[in-house]
Amino acid sequence: MFEQLGLIGCGLMGGSFALACKRAGLVRRVVGYSKSPSTTVRARQLGVIDVEAPSALLAVAGADLVLVAVPVAATGATLKAIRHLVTPHMLVMDVGSTKHDVVRAARQALRDQFGSFVPAHPIAGREVAGVEHADAQLYQGAQVILTPTEHTRTAQLRQAQELWTALGCRVQSMAPEVHDAAFAAVSHLPHLLAFALMGSINGQPQADALLSVAGPGFRDFTRIAAADPQLWRDVLRANRDEVLAQSRLFKEALAALEDAMQADSDQPLEDLITLASATRAHWRMGRARGTEDP
Repeated sequence: MFEQLGLIGCGLMGGSFALACKRAGLVRRVVGYSKSPSTTVRARQLGVIDVEAPSALLAVAGADLVLVAVPVAATGATLKAIRHLVTPHMLVMDVGSTKHDVVRAARQALRDQFGSFVPAHPIAGREVAGVEHADAQLYQGAQVILTPTEHTRTAQLRQAQELWTALGCRVQSMAPEVHDAAFAAVSHLPHLLAFALMGSINGQPQADALLSVAGPGFRDFTRIAAADPQLWRDVLRANRDEVLAQSRLFKEALAALEDAMQADSDQPLEDLITLASATRAHWRMGRARGTEDP
């Protein structure tokens, strides 16, 4: 058990983490800080945190566990603000969707205490934001990717693995660069495509009429387009090179489908659809293609 969680960012992700830790009996007390004072007040009223802190630094004072749940672009400045109170025995984590930039920022901000930082990416979330939506169940059954470096302290890495496991998560580790390349393909590009599709429809004079006849397929495909704009602006910019590389591959695949649509034979188009359909049918969340379910 941790004596005190210092929570920086009391929104959906941070608030859900605090509630989950409380429910699991993993922390005795939660001290929280958010950039917006009204958010911090609301977090205390909802029982997400026990004590309001007037600054990120004071949220960390006395903590043995720190979670930085801020937009990825703000991670470096946040870690720099708390640097003087980070100790070799403290576990510090984030929940950002990109990791190479976060690791670089943490290295610069934390300096000698960089080893206390364990970068984390819980694969969980919703299309709503704010502490009002914090849910102790949010991370239950979720996959969590840890991206330790050669400087990450063994004790902190073990604590992070045990903590997320105790919250009901499936934990695995990978290099920050591998993480960002993978998630550019399976998360960041899909968001980009959903934003683009909504933009293409919005740009048409008959947009309202088109949306009025959209059904479940459209709903499922565009669900993620309703995500937090600032969060995804930061993610797409932070992982720009990898996302653009995946976008180029997608354009090639789309061009192949377009060419097949115009071919004299039906078979090329059917073959491409069959391959996509079979790959999707055999995919299971949280496992690689070709592996068996446990």
